[in-house]
Amino acid sequence: MPRRSMSIRFGQSGSLVLALVLATLCIAISAAEPRFHSGANIIAILRQCALVLIAACAMTMLVIAAEVDLSVGASLAFVGCIGMAVLNATHSLALGMLAALAFAGGVGLANGLIVTRLKVNSLIATIGTMMMLQGGVYLFTREAVQNQHQLAGFTALGAGHAGVVPIPVIVAAVIFLIAWMTLRLTVLGRFIYAVGANERALRLSGVRSERLKLFAFVLTGLCVGVAGMILSSLMNAGQPTAGRGFELTVIAAVILGGTSLAGGRGSLFGTLLGVLVLKVIDNGIILLGWNQDLQMIVPGVVIILATYLDVVRSKANAR
Repeated sequence: MPRRSMSIRFGQSGSLVLALVLATLCIAISAAEPRFHSGANIIAILRQCALVLIAACAMTMLVIAAEVDLSVGASLAFVGCIGMAVLNATHSLALGMLAALAFAGGVGLANGLIVTRLKVNSLIATIGTMMMLQGGVYLFTREAVQNQHQLAGFTALGAGHAGVVPIPVIVAAVIFLIAWMTLRLTVLGRFIYAVGANERALRLSGVRSERLKLFAFVLTGLCVGVAGMILSSLMNAGQPTAGRGFELTVIAAVILGGTSLAGGRGSLFGTLLGVLVLKVIDNGIILLGWNQDLQMIVPGVVIILATYLDVVRSKANAR
């Protein structure tokens, strides 16, 4: 009985544990390097968190629906290159954004149709899409970095501020709030949880689960489109390699935040904490002068550890 009680408590307190881990990391890094809690560094961390959180909000909804998208990193890079190319050709921020969102949404739609219509496993389908995008972006750019725009509005998208708050943080906060309200306060949100928890029962109730999954894939694509334009604005360039490892960070944050890969369970607040933990670790690695290749290793370790914890939580819920 004590062992069972401990498992249940562990399964129900993931967000609290993650918050304590985040606080411990902040205290430890601050003690080792006082620059960590400087205003400039905090803003830098929040700006980096914003990029991941924008994509992670939609990815959380997708994983709750028992699907996953591994093409988001490749799509992020392609989106930035397309947006920059349109900006250079038209000198219009609106057209650049529309082109980027249209492409990103199209990638999400294609992934969704492959999964729902062709019945291809989402892991396999999006790996295939990722490989096509990684090759396609080099064909599109001819391996060149695109950075010829002179639009102040585009620069402000990634580097601008509203008061002291970076614009990417505001964008991420708005998307987070909309996604949270959708999941928690709407019928659509309840259906997304239901399709991941018991798709067969949802179908028997008359709801078309394919449409819900298609919606989640397209939403993921659109959010990646927003993140891709912000990233290209921050770099002031469209780079074919810009999204390398991005998908691992996004998925690691979602799983670390308590969203189950089996679907039907997860929270955006947990995802937010997962993003903060990962980006605080990345920032600490840089400030402490450690080898920056560790930034690629950490998400891999987190995915394995978080998946194991998900198994533990599932067992606790079953008991």
